[in-house]
Amino acid sequence: MSKHTLSVLVENKPGVLARIAALFSRRGFNIDSLAVGETEHAEVSRMTVVVDVEDLPLEQVTKQLNKLVEVLKVVELEAGSAVQRQVMLIKVRADAATRSQVLEMVQMFRAKVVDVATESLTIEATGTSEKLTALLEVLEPFGVRELVQSGMVAVGRGPRSITDRALRSA
Repeated sequence: MSKHTLSVLVENKPGVLARIAALFSRRGFNIDSLAVGETEHAEVSRMTVVVDVEDLPLEQVTKQLNKLVEVLKVVELEAGSAVQRQVMLIKVRADAATRSQVLEMVQMFRAKVVDVATESLTIEATGTSEKLTALLEVLEPFGVRELVQSGMVAVGRGPRSITDRALRSA
């Protein structure tokens, strides 16, 4: 099995997310990551779905997605031809003795501190899954108290826009 990132443009209407998630569920696929938000056109939302499946079942799901009335366009984004990012908030133990070390790690990963308390720091980091995993590994010895992360968002590289193409063909 391998991870696949799908960019799904949909009509911005109630219930669309539930129908698409149900389609994956019926096929027995677990969604590794899901991010949804409006595009530059208020009537269109983009769903970025990351699933770990074989190529043939993914092709079948893609065909079923395209049959849904609210789906405007489905594109698989290859890692090399897309910009992919996640956001992570990490609350780390950081007392007076360890605070400077934690801050050094934060700077090394180009992350930023968004909240400071007497015994902890909350760090915001943006990047690829690999970068965020590496940051977590260096922060682990200090004590990760809490962690929250967004789903993967991705957009194809270059000047082409799948939103514009989808709206022209709709």
